Amino acid sequence: MSWLPGGTVYGTLLNLRSEFDALAPQMHEPPYAAPPRAPVLYIKTANTFSPAGTAIAVPSNVPEVEIGATVGLVIGAGGEVRGCVLMNDLSVPQAAFYRPPVRFKCRDGFLGVGAEVRETDPAEVQIEVRINGELRQTVRFDALLRPPAQLLADVAEFMTLAAGDVLMFGCAAPRPRARAGDRIELRSAALGTLAHTLVAETP
Repeated sequence: MSWLPGGTVYGTLLNLRSEFDALAPQMHEPPYAAPPRAPVLYIKTANTFSPAGTAIAVPSNVPEVEIGATVGLVIGAGGEVRGCVLMNDLSVPQAAFYRPPVRFKCRDGFLGVGAEVRETDPAEVQIEVRINGELRQTVRFDALLRPPAQLLADVAEFMTLAAGDVLMFGCAAPRPRARAGDRIELRSAALGTLAHTLVAETP
């Protein structure tokens, strides 16, 4: 039986050094003119949730999607961390991720969700991203700009996470791309395998 979030899923931008460095030049441009001082979050709405093993439809006007291999902290009762889950934060490619429009992030099915929540040390998690069996990226979480405890504390300064919510660590840059017909596998010794096949959206 596949697991799905019971609350809100929040993504975090600029929390992996590769993504932060890639966008650093834009941070000094108007209107911000400086790097963010608090976590930059966005929401993956419930319509995006795709259980492990299901097919994800790609709109006909989207030639490729970006794969966002990441880990989600699952919040339990009392705000404590229940465990971690593997996630694939899909997105339509865009010029800037600093403030991603909802239409790029929240298309139907655009969040692959691991089959189970496991207790593990996030710093020890490594994810292999494979497209049609070919290794395309390896993501590690032992050098986050905000490690899990700090990320949770910083988020708690301006909002409350409830039981069932999920807070994703963020994604590495550059993100691999895939298209309809491709099979995506996220493999982690700590969190298992999350696999999906991309299919063309039916008109």
